[in-house]
Amino acid sequence: MADITVTYKDAVNLSVECDTGILQELNDFFTFEIPGARFMPAYRSRMWDGKARLFNMFNKELPVGLIKYLEDFAKQLEYTIDNQIESLGDIVSSEYVKKFAEELNLHSNDKPIEIRDYQIQAVRKGIQGARSLLLSPTASGKSLIIYTLMRYFQKRNKRQLIIVPTTSLVEQMYGDFQDYASAVDWQASENCHRIYGGKEKSNEYPVTISTWQSIYKFPKKWFEKFDVVYGDEAHLFKAKSLSTIMNKCQNAHWRFGTTGTLDGTKTHRLVLEGCFGPVTKVITTKELMEKGKVAELDITCLLLNHTDEDKQAMKKMKYQDEVDWLVRDHWRNNFISNLTLRCEGNSLVLFQFVEKHGSVLFEMIKGKAGPNRPVYFVYGGTDTEQRENIRALTEKADNAIIIASYGTFSTGINIKNLHNVVFASPSKSRIRNLQSIGRGLRLGDNKVACNLYDIGDDLSWKSRKNYTLEHLIGRIKLYNEEGFKYKTVKVDKDGK
Repeated sequence: MADITVTYKDAVNLSVECDTGILQELNDFFTFEIPGARFMPAYRSRMWDGKARLFNMFNKELPVGLIKYLEDFAKQLEYTIDNQIESLGDIVSSEYVKKFAEELNLHSNDKPIEIRDYQIQAVRKGIQGARSLLLSPTASGKSLIIYTLMRYFQKRNKRQLIIVPTTSLVEQMYGDFQDYASAVDWQASENCHRIYGGKEKSNEYPVTISTWQSIYKFPKKWFEKFDVVYGDEAHLFKAKSLSTIMNKCQNAHWRFGTTGTLDGTKTHRLVLEGCFGPVTKVITTKELMEKGKVAELDITCLLLNHTDEDKQAMKKMKYQDEVDWLVRDHWRNNFISNLTLRCEGNSLVLFQFVEKHGSVLFEMIKGKAGPNRPVYFVYGGTDTEQRENIRALTEKADNAIIIASYGTFSTGINIKNLHNVVFASPSKSRIRNLQSIGRGLRLGDNKVACNLYDIGDDLSWKSRKNYTLEHLIGRIKLYNEEGFKYKTVKVDKDGK
């Protein structure tokens, strides 16, 4: 008899049978400290110990996507394991996937397109594994991968749910599907239903596209019809909401997550893998650049060196006070405005705070731009239709400026005709930075390169480095890890 016996409970969890001692070891193995937990209210009030436990030792349940880690656990401790799980995947060849994609007669902007080799491999691994977390960067064609998988499972009469983080991405996904099918008789309007604020909550269509915010409170019965579930831009889902939705999809044995970035923590990766399955690395941004599939990226780190007077005044400030001072600094905002206006082509300026920064930059830039240069302002209060209109208008422009919040335009938004990106607000988020970079990587008809201006601030005093300077150093480390080319330019506030 094996030390550990594993069976399917449902599409969400495995049942793990073993003795009490092994149960405790499994509980320890699948317990992780949450980075930054000590700053969270629940931890400070001693209502939570700051740890995530992915194995339920009382119900003897483990998320299906973590089976590989369970097997690793058994191998490390030399336990025998009886794995009674049968794969639901179909064995398909790369040639089969390529032929299937050719039969879809894929198009984009009324021009035929060919599925790329790495996309074929991603689809093949998804079909064969039945579950996969596809790690694929911006401009690698995640929506085409999802579309190909969706059409494959629709052919098998599977009901499908596609979940995205924002209303803009609902419309973008829906529009991409129609674009890919524009040369055939498959219609998005006849096969896909969209759900977000103001839309009917029906799911009588073969495919439902929704934001996670719109459905996570729906009753479990609403999710029972779905056989396949996708989580696009999965890194943006709140962990609790994502788990809630996935736990309700008890009949969705086929699960696919897509993301361009993980935040680098083991806990984040395991939560996502538990929901969707093991990570499949599709391709890297550097490889896409080498293949000529994305724009060349030219990064300039602009280090704003503030005056000694400013540095002394800020030397004891806390992080939030420092950020608040920086986004309100007139010289800094004027520098960003002038920089943006000097940029040729279409530009995206990303900010964090709407009232005290975004609106200020918008007024400054719009006031200097003149009547012949369009300047748009996008934030959380901008409705979906207006965001889509701004995106579409920018695609056709050659000198437009979008002042947008990180939350609305840093992820997923597809603007091929974007030549410059400016990081106007300090950010330490690995995911946000990589996703923001991705806004400028798509190739356009007249675009082969993109400029990124990463603005950092030196408020250091003596041996003390200020918080946002440390964040810039972290971003530069990220650029090195990703193999991006960059240069650093120092700008003195006092002009010396």
